[in-house]
Amino acid sequence: MCKGLAALPATCLKSAKDMKHRLGFLLQKSDSCDYSSSQGKKEKVSSSQRLSQEEVRKWADSLENLIHHERGLAAFRAFLKSEYSEENIEFWVSCEDYKKTKSPAKLSPKARKIYDEFISVQATKEVNLDSCTREKTSHNVLEPTLSCFDEAQRKIFTLMEKDSYRRFLKSPYYLDLVSPPGAGCGPENCKRNHTHTLDCNSNIISQCA
Repeated sequence: MCKGLAALPATCLKSAKDMKHRLGFLLQKSDSCDYSSSQGKKEKVSSSQRLSQEEVRKWADSLENLIHHERGLAAFRAFLKSEYSEENIEFWVSCEDYKKTKSPAKLSPKARKIYDEFISVQATKEVNLDSCTREKTSHNVLEPTLSCFDEAQRKIFTLMEKDSYRRFLKSPYYLDLVSPPGAGCGPENCKRNHTHTLDCNSNIISQCA
C-alpha cells in the first residue's frame, strides 16, 4: 500500500489531503451548528417563559418565598433532585397538601401514606429526622389531625434552609434565572461571573454560520 501511494503524483496526494481536511471541517461545523440550533430552540422556549427579575430576586430573601412560588418550587425541586435529596421537598409538599384535607375520613389514610413513604423505618423516601421527632410523629399518626406532621415539617424546612437552600442560591438553577435578560457579551458583562461567561460562550456558538 505504501509503495502504491508513493507512486501517485504529488498533486493527487495533496488533493486527497485537502479533501480529507475539508470533510473533517464540514463535519465539525455541522455538529456544532446542529448543537447551536437545538440550543437556540431551547433558549427561545426559555425566554418565552422568563420570570420577572423582581420575582426571582425575592427567592433569595427566604426559602419560604422560594417554595411558595410555583416556578421557584420547581427550580428548587430540580436542584434537590440533582443532589439526590428531593425527598425533603417532596415531604414538605405532601405535608402542605395534607393540611388542606377537608374530609375527616381522609385524614387517616393520607397520614399513613405520608408516614410510610417518608418517616417509617422502611420508608422509601426517608427524611432525616431526630429520634424524638420521629417518635412523636409516629404517635400522632395513630390519631391523626391536620397538625400531626407540623413538627416534622418544620424540622425538614429548617434542614433545607440551612443547607441545600444556600447551595441552591449559588447554583446554575438559580443564577441562570437571576441573570439580567438581554445581557450582552461585552468584557464587563462576561467578567461579572462564571454564569455570564457560559452564557456568552453559548451565544457565540449559536452564531455559527
